[in-house]
Formats: sequence, C-alpha cells, structure tokens
Amino acid sequence: MSIKSKLKIESIGMFAAFVFYALAGIISMVILAMNFSLIHIGLIGILSLVAAYGLFNKRSWSLWVVIALFFIATTFSAFMLYYAFGTSLTLDVSVIAYLIFTWIFTIYVAARRSVLES
Repeated sequence: MSIKSKLKIESIGMFAAFVFYALAGIISMVILAMNFSLIHIGLIGILSLVAAYGLFNKRSWSLWVVIALFFIATTFSAFMLYYAFGTSLTLDVSVIAYLIFTWIFTIYVAARRSVLES
C-alpha cells in the first residue's frame, strides 16, 4: 500500500497546501518558543495549524481560516519587509517566500473549495 492511499490523498494540491500550512505553523511555534514576546507569530502559527487540520480532514470551515491567514500573513509580511528589508538576506527571502506561498495556496484552496466537505 502506498502512502498516498494510506493518507487518502485525493488531490496533490490540497495535500501540498496542508503541508505548507503545517510547516508554517510548526516553524511559527518554534519561533515563539525562542522568543515569547512574538505573540503575533504564535497567533499565525496556531491559525496555520488549524488550517492544516481543516485541509487534511476536508472541513469546509478551513477555507475561512485560510482566507483569514491570507490577510494576516500579507499584513505581517508587508510590515516585516518594510521595516527589516536589507538587514538580513535570509529573513528577506524567507518572508517573500512565505508571502508567495500564502498567496498561491490561498488561491488554490479558494478555487478548489468544492473538494472541502461541510
């Protein structure tokens, strides 16, 4: 039995969105554990993990969490790029990558919302 059939993966795109939001949530929680004053990153992490859970279980409410994360992540990334651009190349590239992946997977989940059950 392959991993795809064990996990009941019907759409590779939805699984990729699940992996992205799960990784973003885990990384955000690790950053929060390193510095507890970054509560906003913890909020993004919790919402990302909730979105990953909803996408994996094909819940209809996960679309709304993904849309909320779209606005939160776009605002967070814009502020990070505006105030910290040029201080660290690694930070700049990672924030831009996070922003692009957030946009791509939000558009994908919104376009494929019929896959999500109620």
